[in-house]
Amino acid sequence: MDIYLDHAATTPMIPEALAALTEQIKEFGNASSLHTAGRAVRKKVEEARETLASILNCQAGEIIFTGSGTEANNTAIKGFYWKAVQEDLLRNVIVVAAFEHHATLEPVEWLEDHEGAIVIHIPILAHGSIDLDALADIIKAEREHIALICVMHSNNEIGTIQPIAEVVALAGDIPVHTDAVQSFGKVPFDFAGLGVTSATISAHKIGGPLGVAALILQRGIDITPVLHGGGQERDIRSGTLNAPSIVAFAVAAQWAADHREENYSKVSGLRSLLAKVVLDAVPDARVNGSSLAMLPGILNVTFPGTESDSLLLMLDNAGIASSTGSACSAGVQRPSHVLLALGLEEREVRASLRFSLGTSTTAEEIHLVGEVIAGVVASVRAAYKGAK
Repeated sequence: MDIYLDHAATTPMIPEALAALTEQIKEFGNASSLHTAGRAVRKKVEEARETLASILNCQAGEIIFTGSGTEANNTAIKGFYWKAVQEDLLRNVIVVAAFEHHATLEPVEWLEDHEGAIVIHIPILAHGSIDLDALADIIKAEREHIALICVMHSNNEIGTIQPIAEVVALAGDIPVHTDAVQSFGKVPFDFAGLGVTSATISAHKIGGPLGVAALILQRGIDITPVLHGGGQERDIRSGTLNAPSIVAFAVAAQWAADHREENYSKVSGLRSLLAKVVLDAVPDARVNGSSLAMLPGILNVTFPGTESDSLLLMLDNAGIASSTGSACSAGVQRPSHVLLALGLEEREVRASLRFSLGTSTTAEEIHLVGEVIAGVVASVRAAYKGAK
């Protein structure tokens, strides 16, 4: 048995993207070069940029290619902050949702530790959405000092979609950055329609290659670069462009856009099936987060009386891949800050798993999980009880 339920960490490349990547690798040339070979590569990059812009509802010039979602988030957060304090030393407050991905929280905390940033966390309600009333109070009290507001479009551990349009309305002229890595290609994401100042998307969450992502930054907005060099990508992200991966990124994004409704229907149906078989097998298990506004493929479950690392390993031994949370914090012995922000106790957090489904997941695989999960939970509970 080989069942992959960790699509939120990364997805298999779709054949179309793999073919585009392979073909473009054969075309040797630097997209910044002025000779014929360079111009040919540049043409492919700009075509990919136009494709992504059409899907995102943004201008092509607003897309800045990066090497990862982490780089894109760092570029936005540090860039906005440095630009703000350069103009006004007292505009040094960053407002951030308490359950952001580590690719957002870590650069914010770095600025707090090393640059004197003042960080205010937006509380999370029990169903998994940010507390808009609390955000409104924060903005009212600190408006003149806020450099940036960060709220992810959807949470990577519990799948809840956030009220970004409402955040933008409350923010007014304060920049708003949203990490849309988990959302893009799975649910509607309209950059211009939402009105955010910047957003992050990534290829490998939608069947594209690893190692390429993008920061979408409103035209006319100037931020301080993190990288300095040849001046590529509006002089915000210098470095030679990874043309093969960029081309494949656009192919994967177009495929996701073309099939989004059918993919959503399929994957959300499988998620509902997985929730049923898991709760039927383990009646006292609890699903974390809302069942309303959420991504189609993420199911986070607490199994009382267990320990998640043991569950993870036993499921893996049975051929089922899942996770205890973000892949970026895998191997780090600390409880999920996302679940803690929801109000779960630490023992509950340490008894929770994330299952994340994708377009390649099948109903047969879900039923096989249902056949295995009760025995795995019982074994871990017995070992956990014995250890006490």
